Amino acid sequence: MNRCHKTGARLASALIMFAALAGASLSIAPAPAFAQMIRSVPADVKLAKMVITQPPVITLNGQVDRLSPGSRIRDLNNMVVLSGSITNLELPVVYKRDAAGLVHEVWLLTPAEYTKLGGVNTGDPEGVVRFAALLAAIFGARP
Repeated sequence: MNRCHKTGARLASALIMFAALAGASLSIAPAPAFAQMIRSVPADVKLAKMVITQPPVITLNGQVDRLSPGSRIRDLNNMVVLSGSITNLELPVVYKRDAAGLVHEVWLLTPAEYTKLGGVNTGDPEGVVRFAALLAAIFGARP
């Protein structure tokens, strides 16, 4: 029967076409980049000691506050940390609020980084510039 022969020929031509397209797409695909990820310095952040009491309830410098829905907490390696995994720990952080006033983004700091940043007076313009420079140095030194 000729039907079986035609189906086999169609299948073979479809496989050849697929192989040609796959080869062509691989040849024009860009080479993967193996550069390090550059961490951006968070802007408009505040320094605090944070304790997650019962998510989303937190305390910042002893004052009760809340995490926003979809908030992100990043560790020293810029990996996202779940709030439930760090409950009842007092952690030095810099944080940023969302439009509703809830804490939306948090970056964990080491005690040494917190001490460096804690000595800066952000009440004057020079202090704000110094705080930003120290923060850029801290985030630039991390992997």
